[in-house]
Amino acid sequence: MKTMHQAVLLSLALAASLHAEPIPQNLQQNGWLVGCQAYTFKEFSAFEAIAKTKEAGGNVIEFYPGQVLKAGSEAKVHHTMSADALAELRAECYRLGVRPVSYGVVAAKSAEDVRSIMEFAKKMDFYTVCTESTEQVAAWEAAAKEFDIKVAFHEHGGSMSRPEYKVWNPLYILGVVESRDMRLGACADLGHWCTSNLKPTECLRILKGRVISVHFKDKAATGNAPVVVAGTGVVDAAACLEELKQQAFHGPVFIEHENDWKNSVPQVRTNIEFIKAHGK
Repeated sequence: MKTMHQAVLLSLALAASLHAEPIPQNLQQNGWLVGCQAYTFKEFSAFEAIAKTKEAGGNVIEFYPGQVLKAGSEAKVHHTMSADALAELRAECYRLGVRPVSYGVVAAKSAEDVRSIMEFAKKMDFYTVCTESTEQVAAWEAAAKEFDIKVAFHEHGGSMSRPEYKVWNPLYILGVVESRDMRLGACADLGHWCTSNLKPTECLRILKGRVISVHFKDKAATGNAPVVVAGTGVVDAAACLEELKQQAFHGPVFIEHENDWKNSVPQVRTNIEFIKAHGK
């Protein structure tokens, strides 16, 4: 039997070697890698988001830029954060057994921004970075190859009446990535597709083979409507999970419950249990 010291060393060794390689299978819960997008807990610090993710039953997390690191600290989660703050963030994740696997949604205005973000991602041992900055696709592709980290293009709600905002449309994202390295793909935000009056299952099929990560949420109605727990709204969450299974999707699923901001752990837990109940 391995000692606790050996187990810790093994865990850290795995963490140090992992970038775009598959996330360790021992983190799967009934076949899924499931946890939280830290924005779910935006009213709290990143340390609290880690603890709440653990409390809700998740064991992976996606951080976002700008969240306060911990209570009483002036440091924030960001790709420009100090080495000491970065080390604190990593240590807290591993102390609680919540694996940091992604960062976003983060904007990049230049190739230099892309490089700064990906250098941070390498230091944090992330599996993927999540962005909407498709105009930097050439830089993202070069960095994805260099650092061996995936890049997932995310979408908020949009429509044809806003031609300047394109990433809401899965056909646009497919056009951006289909001739690029396979480390480039999509972050499938099921709720925001409903905001755009799209059917999430159809969007997933359009992006087959290119879905890197998922922002998992249900909506009370199509268009601008509140987020609700899975299975109670218009997102056919069960069908989406089935489609992901059919696609042999092995990436992380992040609960993003953009509601009940002060007390969302019960809703997050319900979502995680919903996913686990539809195991692979």
